[in-house]
Amino acid sequence: MYLSPQFNSKNNQDAADLMRANPFASLISMDEGGLPFVSHIPLHLEERNEEKFLLGHVAKGNPHWRYLAARSQALVTFLGPHAYLSPQVYPDLARVPTWNYLAVHCTVQATLVEDPTEKDKLLKKLIADHEPAYAMQWQGLSEEFTQKMLGGIVGFELRVTGLQCKLKINQHRPEAFESMKSIYASGNDNERALAAWMQRLGMGA
Repeated sequence: MYLSPQFNSKNNQDAADLMRANPFASLISMDEGGLPFVSHIPLHLEERNEEKFLLGHVAKGNPHWRYLAARSQALVTFLGPHAYLSPQVYPDLARVPTWNYLAVHCTVQATLVEDPTEKDKLLKKLIADHEPAYAMQWQGLSEEFTQKMLGGIVGFELRVTGLQCKLKINQHRPEAFESMKSIYASGNDNERALAAWMQRLGMGA
């Protein structure tokens, strides 16, 4: 993505926090015709020995796993909170509107996970992210049913080989910090989340 210096976060914790808080990602690969193919899926972030891995799965009927098998390099994008910003936040009129947003893009190398036992481990990590209490229900289901469910998906592990983290909250316009923070702090969920990130980054402090 286009990444101007003032919005480029080099802080790995910023990227990890954004990915964990916004796990519903876009996985993008090239299909057989050379066009981008996108699957929108939740991913589990795991960090091992200073490397990042993203774990997920698709339905067996989704051809995406075949594209990953044929061309293992792919792109994953995460979109964090985002919101419109009115030029009314500035002290003068010679300004234009903009859109503030937080995003992470990861270049990844994919490895398929097809063994039922390994797929089960992968699923349990996703369950732990989103509904830990469901783990007991999953474990209590019949083996026939769980094997059928596991047979209907293909898992994958995506090793992150490159990462961009963009925090665009008008850091280069300090004259608007206080007005912007006040508007966002009293706004919708996305706007309040951006206000919290402004606070985190020390903007307007």
